[in-house]
Amino acid sequence: MRHSFPPHRSHVVVVTGASGGVGRACARAFAARGDRVALLARGRTGLDAVTEEVRAAGGTALPLVVDVADSRAVEAAAAEAERELGSIDIWVNDAFTTVFAEFTDIEPEEFRRVTEVCYLGYVYGTRAALRRMLPRDHGAVVQVGSALAYRGIPLQSAYCGAKHAIQGWNEALRCELLHRGSKVSVTMVQLPAVNTPQFDWSLTRMRWQPQPVPPIYQPEVAARAVVFAADHPRRREYWVGGSTVGTLIANAVAPGLLDRYLARTGYASQLTDEPKPPGSRHNLWQPLDGSQGRDFGTHGRFDERAKAHTVQAWASRHHDVVALAGLAVAAGAVAGRAARRRLLGRGG
Repeated sequence: MRHSFPPHRSHVVVVTGASGGVGRACARAFAARGDRVALLARGRTGLDAVTEEVRAAGGTALPLVVDVADSRAVEAAAAEAERELGSIDIWVNDAFTTVFAEFTDIEPEEFRRVTEVCYLGYVYGTRAALRRMLPRDHGAVVQVGSALAYRGIPLQSAYCGAKHAIQGWNEALRCELLHRGSKVSVTMVQLPAVNTPQFDWSLTRMRWQPQPVPPIYQPEVAARAVVFAADHPRRREYWVGGSTVGTLIANAVAPGLLDRYLARTGYASQLTDEPKPPGSRHNLWQPLDGSQGRDFGTHGRFDERAKAHTVQAWASRHHDVVALAGLAVAAGAVAGRAARRRLLGRGG
């Protein structure tokens, strides 16, 4: 399971959740290098808009209206993508939905819906991809994850549960592919808080409008990491953003302390001071852009606060260089100490 794609060849890429946010940014990033991109999402308005963006960026677009919670629809979309674009090289699972609420305020059918989209949607997408990739012994699947795949936070129990499920299932799948000696790869990209339209279209039962937990990053930061992971899928996962690294390390070292910290700060950090608009609508059951005829775009409402770059993401992509630099610094320090001891010995 050790390969990378040649950068000069056009690839066939499938992106779920392509009508907005990170999925849309990923579609544009793949298109910018001339890839043929199948765009899977529920909302026709957003799909039409991203189709134009992909073509303007230099790629080939195939928009497909699909609910990823429907396994048969996902399989049919994969078949159509191969008929129209060719053999699938890369499959990116990104589609999701969520409910901002305390666990006891989420109805069972709502919890089920989040799980079916966020977790089973990844399972169905990966299964459709592997049915085509395994016989060819070629391909990469990228699971767009989150720091919340490791660390649960209040008000997002359904989403956190789904991300944790993806993490465990993806690890099991990766072990099976390694056991087979397959050249098909699966990898996961763990994201920080991202400035996407989800905070305008997700179901919330809170009095105040939700927001990403600062620091916030632009979707293009995530897209660059996803494209890199797709081209270098032998790594089991990539971490994006210093906040992701800090959260995962803190959770590994002191999870109980982090429980108490998030109990104190996790509500306020996810809520703005803007009251929820009366009669606000959400996309849990139906795409919101279709009902309103509105394209929500790639970015959310937090452009002024969102970072367009992160040094940590560069370090994650170039971990070999960072490791060598660290070894060089360590070797230099050891050599320096040895030289000082020799000088002191001569002086004595």
